[in-house]
Amino acid sequence: MKQMQSFRKLGRKVQQGFTLVELAIVLAVIGLIIGAVAIAKDVQRNAEYQKAINKYAFQWKMAYDQYYQRTGVVLGDCQQAPIFAVNGTETTINNGSACTRAGSMAVAGIPGNFGNGGLKICSGQGYTANTVGSGDKGLAKQNLRELMTRAGVRMPPGRGEGHEDRFLYVDSNGNGAELQVCFQWNPPGTASGAGNVMVIRGLTPDLARYMDQVIDGKPDSREGRFRIQGRPVHDNTADANAPGTQWEANNTQGVKLVTTDPSGSVMAGNVDAPSAVVNTSGNAGGTVTGRTLDEDQVILLTAHWIMEQ
Repeated sequence: MKQMQSFRKLGRKVQQGFTLVELAIVLAVIGLIIGAVAIAKDVQRNAEYQKAINKYAFQWKMAYDQYYQRTGVVLGDCQQAPIFAVNGTETTINNGSACTRAGSMAVAGIPGNFGNGGLKICSGQGYTANTVGSGDKGLAKQNLRELMTRAGVRMPPGRGEGHEDRFLYVDSNGNGAELQVCFQWNPPGTASGAGNVMVIRGLTPDLARYMDQVIDGKPDSREGRFRIQGRPVHDNTADANAPGTQWEANNTQGVKLVTTDPSGSVMAGNVDAPSAVVNTSGNAGGTVTGRTLDEDQVILLTAHWIMEQ
């Protein structure tokens, strides 16, 4: 009888619940799981960004360099009379073609004397002008894909056959975004870098900063080899060799967010965010800012990567 009573007491003790140590272990495991999920999102995003720069941007840089090695001129330049500028065949000098240069031309063949320069070579328009940052140049007649194919240069896979200039990725809010690559020549004095540049449109601020860090070691939108398009020229004496500027947009800015009334019509004066970033850093007025929720499309930017050739 006594033995049965002791078994009952033991049974009651076993059924009393979890100890503090067991609860602490459970909470620690839950915390580790939550932390692992958060880290996994960052790892996935970094892997996405790494793919964008290694499988797309750097591959297009290699294609550009390979074009130069095979043809002896930069993309779209005249082979018989090169000017070392992208799309040189469409430029003019002294009201004549830069390629033929009839007679003595009467002027020196330097950048300041060439006209119709700076048109970007793309595979079609892609983004409408100035929708992913201000300062878009006009579209050249020459086609990027045709020039590369004619020279026998293998292009990155991009989004697929015929869409090698495009790359699809996911922004930090889980929405799809598309990159487009073009090439153009910037005249001396261009704040985003003079000379031949690769134009990458459709960058989120996170991806732009990541690429800048990888390309030149510092996420500075005004200095280095990777800069934001549309930056105002710092022409004051105090601006010479001044400290750089951070990338001007962030993930709280959205693309064309507007407020609508119950009927679905846009309410005048209620635009929540700019359709493109206004690069006014260093000038009066500051940077245009907006508001997004964590499910909204993140704002997109355009950057220039300065080429060696």
